[in-house]
Amino acid sequence: MKKKLIESLLNDTDMWVSRTGLLHSIRDLNVSQRFVHIVTGCGETFDIRNSRSSRSARALRLRKFKKPCKQCRVSDLKINEFLQKTSKEIRTKHVRVTEIPSNSINIPTPVHAEKPVVPLSHIPHSQPQKVSSIHVKEKTENKVERKITSLPKKPAASSSKAKDPGFTQSQKDRIVSLLGPDEMISFSKEKRSFQQLEAELINKRKDDLRKVYEDSRENLLGKLERQITDFFVERGFMEIKSPILIPFEYMERMGVGEDTKLSQQIFRVGENMCLRPMLAPGLYNYLYKFDNILPDPIRIFEIGPCYRKESDGKSHLEEFTMLNFCQMGSKCTRETLILLIEDFLDSLNIEHEIVSDNCMVYGETIDVLHKDMELSSAVVGPIPQDIDWGINKPWIGAGFGLERLLKVTYNFKTIKRAARCENYYNGISTNL
Repeated sequence: MKKKLIESLLNDTDMWVSRTGLLHSIRDLNVSQRFVHIVTGCGETFDIRNSRSSRSARALRLRKFKKPCKQCRVSDLKINEFLQKTSKEIRTKHVRVTEIPSNSINIPTPVHAEKPVVPLSHIPHSQPQKVSSIHVKEKTENKVERKITSLPKKPAASSSKAKDPGFTQSQKDRIVSLLGPDEMISFSKEKRSFQQLEAELINKRKDDLRKVYEDSRENLLGKLERQITDFFVERGFMEIKSPILIPFEYMERMGVGEDTKLSQQIFRVGENMCLRPMLAPGLYNYLYKFDNILPDPIRIFEIGPCYRKESDGKSHLEEFTMLNFCQMGSKCTRETLILLIEDFLDSLNIEHEIVSDNCMVYGETIDVLHKDMELSSAVVGPIPQDIDWGINKPWIGAGFGLERLLKVTYNFKTIKRAARCENYYNGISTNL
């Protein structure tokens, strides 16, 4: 069955599940060609892509939520209606029921059904079938006990296959590190020895590196930086380069004090300096200096490395490359920002979804997602921190992690394959 668009799911349920898991009632719903604009009962607004397989669509289709929004005051009746619609869509499993002689033996074993079975209404009342049976007490609405038969159990899988003694965990990790983006392997079915498999993959990766040298000789991260620079320069943005080593006082002006969680992730250098964890302080300084010098609106952007102490290595890096762009002055609207983000990601052929969210530094944000990975957070100013930087005009801006853009573009298995890393070049292992 074809999945419904978010537009249809919203009309069916008249409810919305936010990214944080809150269940909202819907006050207003507007649908454009590509997006759905939602105003909830509590006044929050969401702009989402009208898709079939996004996180939002899955949450609505499965009716997954953590708790109802208190401000929306969703009634128990509405919540029950929302959940009951789900139960109707779930396929019902049936078991085969036959008449069993009264002297059948009670065996306290779970019921298993290996083959397809049919509903009770389709079973004719005839002679008992010759199948193994057990006596199970099944409580129904009228408290009637039924005897349910089960087909013979499927033999348990061999324990030797489950343990897979052919490869140790370190050997598996080594093989996985040598796989290309589109390569998969099933260790339980693999007949080649570790040495044979490793040798074959090493030869493939050597060929891949030689091909890069013969063709483009471009590093993917550097190539992406050049593509982004061309994109924004063509649209009237001026490129800047700000210092990587900054005063910690800049972070305090951003609302990141000593007692905040983000402050624990900052690499401190001496008592008063740190490696920048974000590009925003540099952009603020340039906006202040360029005000009343450059024509309205002022448009600037920066691409450069940032540093944070991260514990989650699957989706975060301690050294990563950021793109930040901003516009200050006239035409600084939410619509202008979303159109610019759309234009940018379309130029990179990256599918995405736009949702509303909140963060510690900027408050209300516009988040850009690819499946379950966050690609960007965007903001429509002004925000309270502006006054500490001497900014008194409206502005819009967004930040993107370049390694994440590369990961989704080339389907890399880990974020490290896209990073500044000596173990990989363009996602290809160099430990050969």
